[in-house]
Amino acid sequence: MASSCRRPEHSAPPDVFYNEEEAKKYSQNSRMIEIQTQMSERAVELLNLPEGQPCFLLDVGCGSGLSGDYLSEEGHYWVGVDISTAMLDVALDREVEGDLLLGDMGQGMPFRPGTFDGCISISALQWLCNADKRSHSPPKRLFSFFSTLYSCLSRGSRAVFQLYPENSEQLELITTQAMRAGFSGGMVVDYPNSSKAKKFFLCLFSGVAGVLPKGLGSETSDRNVPNQVQFSGQRCRFKNMKGKSLKKGRDWIMEKKERRRRQGREVRADTKYTGRQRRPHF
Repeated sequence: MASSCRRPEHSAPPDVFYNEEEAKKYSQNSRMIEIQTQMSERAVELLNLPEGQPCFLLDVGCGSGLSGDYLSEEGHYWVGVDISTAMLDVALDREVEGDLLLGDMGQGMPFRPGTFDGCISISALQWLCNADKRSHSPPKRLFSFFSTLYSCLSRGSRAVFQLYPENSEQLELITTQAMRAGFSGGMVVDYPNSSKAKKFFLCLFSGVAGVLPKGLGSETSDRNVPNQVQFSGQRCRFKNMKGKSLKKGRDWIMEKKERRRRQGREVRADTKYTGRQRRPHF
């Protein structure tokens, strides 16, 4: 997981953090442009759009339009939404080809049902997990975003979010609200065993459940560490076993180990002794 230190969402709200000075970095820093383009390319690849056919896409947290530039190069039409006026001003100065809209993703997407053929978002979704105002409730803002996004996507389309999760609880919060809104899908992790190259992509399916794409670097990853995290709208519950503690049972231990593997942590291999209760010592 990404470290909590120096995280921009802990510094200030997004409309404050991305001021004029910060916005200029996204048009002048070649390293930022390169990284943004690479992640946009991967997000579009995960969308699995029809080849040779221009699509109408939504870019959530479009910023200065770097992701939109790649969409335009691929022949797609797009609309960008961002909360920072400074970032949108930079996008206007750069004369991006997409349409731009000032808006808070936590208040929902103001588009007609079935408008878009897909959605991408680069490094924006984790901002909704913070309460920047007293009136902000992260679960409610996430659900408002996902439910309105689900409505404005055409059935069978996808939404791909590149994000920097702070911890497993944040991932669970995001995916739970996405499920409540009607999405299916899961987390695709590229290069799960690399601390620098590891990237998290939340791949959501609208209306029709699809096959979760395979993460990059899987051929070199540990076979005990999956690089995909699937979920659906059904909640998984442990069977109620009378006389046994669910929290100390084998099922609970296996689920906890699996969750830690998804986080990229080192976990001991499963054996026949996993979850077996030790004999008391006198």
